[in-house]
Amino acid sequence: MQFTSSRRGARLARLLAVQRLGTWGFPRNGEVSLAVETVVAELCANAVLHGRVPGRDFHLAMRLRVDGVLRIEVADARRERVPVLERRYDVEDERGRGLLLVEAMADRWGVAERQAVGKIVWCELDT
Repeated sequence: MQFTSSRRGARLARLLAVQRLGTWGFPRNGEVSLAVETVVAELCANAVLHGRVPGRDFHLAMRLRVDGVLRIEVADARRERVPVLERRYDVEDERGRGLLLVEAMADRWGVAERQAVGKIVWCELDT
């Protein structure tokens, strides 16, 4: 799915991700749906805040494998802005905890180069 690199695009991506989970049979307020909603919100917000290139969109892909692994990928247009997990932060900070949430909720996550331009930040949840 392709979205504009804006807060509105990130919000729409989160809503559609949760809707897709419903079509796959996951309850709206279940553990998986809540984790996916949080992870997608954080990854899309990062794509908009740190991976934005004017005129370029970001992409969200979700796949549920036969073995129950749910893979989420968010691609943006900035290859040089690789996310870094900051383990130290000030409790007063309002930002900087997104990847900590992703790491806590996902079973695996990482970054890959995109074939075209940019990067893909991905995570997997064992459902």
